[in-house]
Amino acid sequence: MTFDVASAAYDRFMGRYSAPLATEFAGWAGVRRGDRVLDVGCGPGALTGVLVERAGAAHVVAVDPSAPFVDACRSRFPLVEVHRVPAEQLPFADGIFDHALAQLVVHFMQDPVTGLAEMARVTRRHGQVAACVWDLAGDRSPLSPFWSAARRLDPRVVDESERAGAREGHLAELALEAGLLEVEAAELSVTVAHPDFEEWWEPYTFGVGPAGDHVAALDPAGREELREECRLCFPDGPFEVTAVAWAVRGRT
Repeated sequence: MTFDVASAAYDRFMGRYSAPLATEFAGWAGVRRGDRVLDVGCGPGALTGVLVERAGAAHVVAVDPSAPFVDACRSRFPLVEVHRVPAEQLPFADGIFDHALAQLVVHFMQDPVTGLAEMARVTRRHGQVAACVWDLAGDRSPLSPFWSAARRLDPRVVDESERAGAREGHLAELALEAGLLEVEAAELSVTVAHPDFEEWWEPYTFGVGPAGDHVAALDPAGREELREECRLCFPDGPFEVTAVAWAVRGRT
């Protein structure tokens, strides 16, 4: 799936969660100063920025299939080499990176095993490939209140719980199928504060990802009904959302 939306819309929608997750993910992956690192499915650059801080801009390369996201990442990090390509077709020689990371990407790859195998191919021997995906099947993702409300209104709704890597253990299975060795799994957790319900809800109307597509497909009455159903998930005033991502890392 390609996100053909403005980077600012994505930042408002998922960036508020992916930015703190990036700090946790890069730390867990063990990226260090001077490591040569590839950010696969970089989006507007949430993880890219953390990798620049940890490894140095000259050591970071990023790829994404979305033109708006590539443009945004290039603008934000002019010293980072950014390519517009999918994970399954990485334009790099074998074994040139120390790490290849994919944050919140595997579940949108056309072929997750091929994508992870490509990440392994371009990573040096004994280097590391790491990926993370929200726990969409366990209702512990940032999107869980939204999809729970949508299912209550229409049990036929197709949410994101069946996507690759979204259930416990599946991301590790994909990593092993892609040929990774010494595969380890973990849970990464982030907590984000929201000042009120409207700040939480508005980004769902921006047309970002499957959730945005679902909202856009509803008529005005349906959108208002879903909005009010979502409101029941939260208290009045400020609240926090805690989200959990499945993470996996393996050696090449």
